[in-house]
Amino acid sequence: MNPLVLAIILTIVPVIELRGGLPVALINASKEGVSQGLVFLIIVSLNILMIFAAFFFLDYLHKFFLNLKTYKKFYEFTLRKMQKKIDHFEKSHDSIGLWALFLFVAVPLPLTGAYSGVLLSWLFNLPRKKSIIAIACGVLVAGIIVYIGTIGVTSFLG
Repeated sequence: MNPLVLAIILTIVPVIELRGGLPVALINASKEGVSQGLVFLIIVSLNILMIFAAFFFLDYLHKFFLNLKTYKKFYEFTLRKMQKKIDHFEKSHDSIGLWALFLFVAVPLPLTGAYSGVLLSWLFNLPRKKSIIAIACGVLVAGIIVYIGTIGVTSFLG
């Protein structure tokens, strides 16, 4: 499989997202002589576009899929896994507002990406436009952190 296609697939998969797709893309870009800046823009832009896809899914398709046993189990499992992060977000959101959503997405840890940010925004019925901006900015910052980390590790390992 083409490494860029693999990176794109990893980027659109919930939980993996940019944190998995960007390192794969950057490592393969350097091997293929492709601009790492271009690869960064593609992967980050794709992750930002997934914000709109996730909101669309939650707004229009989620209720239908809840009728499917497998989806309902996955949804409930995801909420249980995220419960501590949801509780922490709720407490911090009361004090710092949408900055909490931005920070939640900007820290590149498991279950803190664009999809999780969209889910939090949707669950708490936060203002949509402001949430999209906060999540997109968080994705950009997370992308920069992952980019710097990937470049640092690859240059250290040679």
